[in-house]
Amino acid sequence: MSSTPPFALLLDVDGPIASPVTRDVAPEIISLLLELAISGIPVVFNTGRSDEFIKRQVMGPMITSGMPENLKIHAICEKGATWFTFDSTGAGEVHIDHGLAVPGHYSDEIRELVASKFDDHMFFDETKRAMVSVEQNIDAANHEYRRAQEQFDSAAMDAMARSGLGVERLEVSQPDANEEISYRVDPTIISTDIESVELGKDLGARRTLELLVADGIFPAEWFTVGDSRTDYAMADWLAQNGHRVSHVDVRPGDGIPAGKPYPVLTARDLGLGQDIIHDHAGLAFLRHWRAQLD
Repeated sequence: MSSTPPFALLLDVDGPIASPVTRDVAPEIISLLLELAISGIPVVFNTGRSDEFIKRQVMGPMITSGMPENLKIHAICEKGATWFTFDSTGAGEVHIDHGLAVPGHYSDEIRELVASKFDDHMFFDETKRAMVSVEQNIDAANHEYRRAQEQFDSAAMDAMARSGLGVERLEVSQPDANEEISYRVDPTIISTDIESVELGKDLGARRTLELLVADGIFPAEWFTVGDSRTDYAMADWLAQNGHRVSHVDVRPGDGIPAGKPYPVLTARDLGLGQDIIHDHAGLAFLRHWRAQLD
């Protein structure tokens, strides 16, 4: 039997859901996510985080808070490279697109690079299955991390070149011998992801649709939520494929891209100040959507 809920939520995790400072998810956010899902609203996570992070920071608290037996939640991780579904009993099989993984020898080199030169400011994320990621130490000052990040990113690009791999970072491109770019160094405010150029929030959106269609769920409208410019790719893909969508930007200070064919919402649309960002803005929108169901 198919269903058409009034809307669905496609959520980035770092920023809108998890605090970028503590990496924790507030209990009220967990509660609202559950209330919305129980009310029939599809709640899907589309994140660069690993499946282990989602299991620990999102799935575990949702189950502990009283997740019903018949409810299931989809999680697209590592920007589409891995995905799994969880219910009140825990996580199902983790699916991995091995063809999109960074070469193992490169991963080993980056692990050693972090340990030898950058461990005062960042750590190597051992939970990633396809991407290579480093993340700011919680006890490191962000402004100091950002300076170290630039040096790390440059070293990561150099390591790609030594391996004969084409790579890009923001506006800088280093093609391989065949003039091709296969990988991306993608800096965020608390991490750097090194990944296949085929990964992205648009791939996560496509995988989300595939999972919901298999469930017989066809939302009438979508709200995508993110804290970076790359998160707009979720809404871009949905709009390009004929879906009605609005994007919520919980950190619009970086600038809202012009000319988007869909509404872009910020905390100001809820009557809140421009200082309400990240998970505080995410919480405000979850409260708003929950109220719409009453």
